[in-house]
Amino acid sequence: MPIIFMYNQDTDRMERYELGWNAAMPYNAGGTLTVREFRGSSCTNVLWSDKRTMEAWNRTRAAYGRPIHVGFAFKRIWEGGHTGQSQHYAGTSFDVGQNLNNAQRAELRNVAIQTKLWVYVEPAYLTPTWVHFDRRFTPSACVSGGYPLIREGSRGNYVLVLQDALNTLGFTGTGLDGSFGPGTRNAVMSFQRANGLGADGVVGCNTWTRLTGRVVGIGPRGTTIMPC
Repeated sequence: MPIIFMYNQDTDRMERYELGWNAAMPYNAGGTLTVREFRGSSCTNVLWSDKRTMEAWNRTRAAYGRPIHVGFAFKRIWEGGHTGQSQHYAGTSFDVGQNLNNAQRAELRNVAIQTKLWVYVEPAYLTPTWVHFDRRFTPSACVSGGYPLIREGSRGNYVLVLQDALNTLGFTGTGLDGSFGPGTRNAVMSFQRANGLGADGVVGCNTWTRLTGRVVGIGPRGTTIMPC
């Protein structure tokens, strides 16, 4: 049974669901996005996203008025398929419309822009054969973009990315729950010490860059929690 972690910004709580593959994602309206569609090409039975991403999807789907083919959505960071601090690993990003022609993709891209809910809608010259939009958290820790700064006390899907990466690299002592507690802080500090970084337990630009550079696409390891 798939497990879905969903961060609810309204309550600052991480919610956990067990749903079938053909069930609608939590907070999805009208069954327009199933768990299977959100997982896409990922092999995992554990997925995560947040409420505001689902609400942005709902509004975009309603404004477009017809089904939206999802080519790629969620991936776990060790699966790879995307670069660096990709929002796909955080479950806030969609690559859609691969089955459309250029005019239809332009219409869908404009609908996504007009909702004013997506933080980033990629221009057509960068993704001419699909439409990319994401509901990333801002500001990012790096000037160039990517993930936000997180520390002990943080909660959410970016904490899940962090925990997944640390465990895969063998910096254990933390679970996979989206809550940045003492165990996660200790694992971060161990990683920082092992990589010549200031061991302050805060995950900023340098730590994210080093961590994602090491773990993207390496596949599951013996310490990975709930691998494929």
